[in-house]
Amino acid sequence: MDSYTSKEFEKSVYVKDSQIHGKGIYTSRFIKTDEKIMIISGEVISGDECERRENEENNVYIFWNGETYIDTNKTDKIKYINHDCNYNCEVQDRDESSLWLVAARNINIDEELTIDYGYDEIYETCCCNNCENKES
Repeated sequence: MDSYTSKEFEKSVYVKDSQIHGKGIYTSRFIKTDEKIMIISGEVISGDECERRENEENNVYIFWNGETYIDTNKTDKIKYINHDCNYNCEVQDRDESSLWLVAARNINIDEELTIDYGYDEIYETCCCNNCENKES
């Protein structure tokens, strides 16, 4: 997907209140499986700085691309992506300073975009619809 198409497509992503947690990001158009939705970018920081921001600032908006840490705290949209065990998006490699948000399955208009945060502690406290329904 060229950068023009990606930027145009990202315009269909918007922020609103989430039933999962706080705010979330949603789509105003249908997205097909494997479509690139948006570029995940932000401030590239070191592992030590990542730990400091997580511990001292409670910053939970940091992505890791296998080489670098990307702090999305100052972004308008991606920082609002929520965890769901039944996620509809995946994070994929792009380059050393960014990642792709890609549809893991077909996503309907006005559906919240979610990912699996992928760290063990999230499953202990997860309150996504999938986990909430298991406890009922």
